[in-house]
Amino acid sequence: MVDKEPFKLAVIWFGDRAARTAATSFNNRYSHIFSALAAVGIEAQPAVYADDMVADVREQLLGVDGVLVWVDPIFGGGNRATLDAMLREVSAKGVLVSAHPDVILKMGTKEILHRTRHLGWGVDTRLYRTTDEFLGMFPRSLSEAGPRVIKQNRGNGGQGVWKVERLPASTIKGTGVRILQATRGSLPEDLPLTAFMDRCKAYFEDGGCVVDQPFQPRLSDGMIRCYLAGDRVVGFGHQLIKALVTPPLNGSPLEPGPRIMHGAEAPAFQALRTKMEAEWVPEMMEVLDIQPDMLPIIWDADFLYGPRMPSGEDSYVLCEINVSCVFPIPDSAPAEIARNIRTRLSSPAVLDPH
Repeated sequence: MVDKEPFKLAVIWFGDRAARTAATSFNNRYSHIFSALAAVGIEAQPAVYADDMVADVREQLLGVDGVLVWVDPIFGGGNRATLDAMLREVSAKGVLVSAHPDVILKMGTKEILHRTRHLGWGVDTRLYRTTDEFLGMFPRSLSEAGPRVIKQNRGNGGQGVWKVERLPASTIKGTGVRILQATRGSLPEDLPLTAFMDRCKAYFEDGGCVVDQPFQPRLSDGMIRCYLAGDRVVGFGHQLIKALVTPPLNGSPLEPGPRIMHGAEAPAFQALRTKMEAEWVPEMMEVLDIQPDMLPIIWDADFLYGPRMPSGEDSYVLCEINVSCVFPIPDSAPAEIARNIRTRLSSPAVLDPH
């Protein structure tokens, strides 16, 4: 990409035509990102998106140098199929897109948990590509390894993520299980294992798959969200989550605690930061065949605490990578996003994410 001043950038998020008409750089939740971009000489413009406006947004994107995208995998009652096809098109014409849809497919789906299970963040992770594999193999997994967490390949907000544990001998015909979905407000449900597996068949549609991981007993200690700009950690968020935590008997759904944001230098997370920057991110890039310039401008990795090591130090278990719509973010992140995108726009673009 030719070095020129000033660079033009579009920032995409989901909305409707009224929101697209009203959007400015200051009246949305990304306003501090717009300010950080302006501080490094980048002219950023809102690009509110919905599928019925794809032609308008495409025309807008073909007039800028780069695009930053904040759109969930499942949004507005649909998915990103139309948006991703359009983003691939504008990327092929020389516009820098982050995160590129093909990079999302490598990093931002649950399948990465299986592909990188041999890294230091991995655990006994199993993958089912067909309903027959799932129906044939998951009952044995549940029997051998205790409570498991089932995850559909693409989703957000806890949709399609279930804790599954066997019930003791009960009145339920066959093998009984207690399931709890990770969506806010969910309550446990007891049913036959066969009925739960039938419910999961939809996750295999359109080439989908299902990942199966062991439930982490230290879930109540909270989740650490490690935020990165490219290959560098830019901050952390720690939250006492309640998703997959069984509420008291006859109790109401549990509400999560606030996510407490920390800068990249926070002492409590330096061991994790070192692991990410020096070991796990480079190893992940090698496994997934991703070059540094194709890493998302902003992404995060969610970790649960694993078993304590003999030394007493914590271990960490990767439970998800978020790429499509990472927000909110630490206060230190917008400046790192701006510096990262300017560096990429100033250098020859790497347009092939494969």
